[in-house]
Formats: sequence, structure tokens, C-alpha cells
Amino acid sequence: MARPGGSADTGEILYGLHAVREALKAGNRPLQRVLVLRTDKQFTDLVQLARSRHVPIHIQPLSSIDRLVPNGKHQGIVAFTSAKAYQAEESILARAAQRHEAPLLVILDGVEDPHNLGAVLRTAEGAGAHGVLIPERRAVGLTSVVAKASAGAIDHIPVARVTNISRSIESLKGDGLWIYGVTPTASKVFTDVDLREPVGLVFGGEGTGIRPGVLQHCDDCVRIPLRGQVQSLNVSAAAAIVLFEAVRQRRQIQG
Repeated sequence: MARPGGSADTGEILYGLHAVREALKAGNRPLQRVLVLRTDKQFTDLVQLARSRHVPIHIQPLSSIDRLVPNGKHQGIVAFTSAKAYQAEESILARAAQRHEAPLLVILDGVEDPHNLGAVLRTAEGAGAHGVLIPERRAVGLTSVVAKASAGAIDHIPVARVTNISRSIESLKGDGLWIYGVTPTASKVFTDVDLREPVGLVFGGEGTGIRPGVLQHCDDCVRIPLRGQVQSLNVSAAAAIVLFEAVRQRRQIQG
């Protein structure tokens, strides 16, 4: 069946009016999104509470919710929990400032496989990146599967979940970052650009790569030269290659 809300991983769920309401009130358990039958009547307060917590709301038909909770005791509402709370973009940039380092960010456009996201988080943390940005829709969130695949890295690297990747890229550019889209069609090779300055690296999702609408907001595009018959790499492998080129270049500054 199609994943609700466009996610490639349903993660762990809460269901029922009371359970979801209390989770939202307490704020101790990070929620990825809430699925409801409608946004009026008995769901009004829950919808307003979710929005005040910046938790995405998705209206779904009864059949979809029934498939998630086969016993039917969901009362028309299901919430998906995260393995970790998300951070704001501003806090990620503040992290770089606290370290007195030029920001190094990873921006993922639609990675749907939780194992890929976990691997990217592991690589980004190992490379000393200051944070990772992922979209709210059509992408996997911070589920328990992602946490396991990250081998503990999820606890050490901030992840921001943003409403619009293109808008976030423009915001980061306004903060002085140079944004590179990593795509096989680029004419420029990734080793030929300066990764010592404030940088955001954009990687696309499985199969489709970076969407054209996102790519046009990048300052420049780079590619990883491949010598075999396969013309693209897994997103986690691509991220590892480019991130550790940034590590190499930045070590030169440190002497």
C-alpha cells in the first residue's frame, strides 16, 4: 500500500484521541506527522495542537487508517513517532558558529529508504558536518529503523525537517552558504570546487535524484566522475565521497 503522507517508512505509531492528544501535550515524544479523518468536530483541538507543535497534519480516508490499525480502535487518528526530536535550521548554523567553523550542511531531497538516511547520518557525523536537512513530505523521517542504521550517529548530529527544501536553500544562501547540487549531469567535478567555505551539499533521493525545481535554486552543480558502466552512486556513498573531500580540504586550512 502507499505510505501515508508520502513517507517511505511508517515508523512507530500512536492511535486514538487520548493517546495522540497526550503525546502532543507532553511534547516528550517527537511526532513526525498526524493522520486524521477530517479536521473539524472532535479533531479540531488535536489539529490545532499539532499545528502549534509544527507537526504536519494529513487528511486520510478511513480505509487507509484502518490498514494501519487493523483492530479499528484508532478513533480516526494516528500519529507517527520519531526516534529523535528535530532541530531548527538556525540551531544547526549556531552549532557551526559555536565551533568556530564554516558551516557544512547536508541537504537531502526526498530520500525514502530509512537505511540510506541512517547511512548518510552516520557519514555526516563522521565527517563533522553540522547538520542534515530533510523535507517533511515524500521522504523518510527519523524512525527507529533510521536510528539503528545510523549506528548511533542520530544522537550526535542535528536533523532539521523543513516544509520546503527550495525555500530553505534560499534561506541558507542568505546566511552566506554556497549550495552545491551533487548530480551526475553536472559538468564540474566535486574536487574542483572550494569546500572550505560555508557550504550546503544537496543530494537527491533514490531513482529520481535532485528534483529540477530544487536544482535550480543551487548556486552550482558538481558530479562524482565514474569510470564504470553505472552512472550514479547510492546517495549514502555519494555523500561519503563529497563530505570527506570537504574534510580533506578543511584539514589543509588547519595545517
